[in-house]
Amino acid sequence: MRALSPATTATPTAWHADPYTDALRARRGPLFLRRPDGWLLPLEVERWCAEPDLADRTVLRRCRGTVLDIGCGPGRLVAALAADGVAALGVDVSPEAVRHTRDWGGSALCRSVFDRLPGEGRWDTALLVDGNVGIGGDPAKLLSRVAQLVVPGGLLLVETAPYEIDERLRVRVADARGAVGSDFPWARLGTNALLSCARPLGWRPAGRWTAAGRPFVALRRG
Repeated sequence: MRALSPATTATPTAWHADPYTDALRARRGPLFLRRPDGWLLPLEVERWCAEPDLADRTVLRRCRGTVLDIGCGPGRLVAALAADGVAALGVDVSPEAVRHTRDWGGSALCRSVFDRLPGEGRWDTALLVDGNVGIGGDPAKLLSRVAQLVVPGGLLLVETAPYEIDERLRVRVADARGAVGSDFPWARLGTNALLSCARPLGWRPAGRWTAAGRPFVALRRG
């Protein structure tokens, strides 16, 4: 891969918030995404900080060639791939997540997916798990960016919401003690909404499955 140059886009600060950093350091929640109206979406910190579970393994088995994990969090998937001898890189805007990934033996960079990344256009597989199709609050923009990162015919493995939904919202990371971070845009997509968004952008369906109640979709770059 080519040498890295300085990032061209300012790194978001939302995931630098103390509630998220503290939860990763403790490897436990409770932690939430909170909407202005008080709605809460629980974040599965304990699962993210553990070894890959059976549902994760269904994703790992489908990875082909080099793998880019977008929004890798504390790095369980990157570390598991590295342990199996797979060339994998995680990217995440949280310094604590990147540190955790590296401590587990994975490779990771602290930057946004919209920054310049190594190996653009040469990744065989990209991952958007744990709701990361919501990054940036604009799934079409994100899917278009991923198309720039993978090879022609490249594979994208996405975890969708466990029910049909298509929403854009602004949220904050919050813990159970009332600490909150800055607000940022997010999105949630069910499987049908993802496919409707992806097809006009040149992504074609390549499979869908559910494991442990978590739905996944495989897409191929056309």
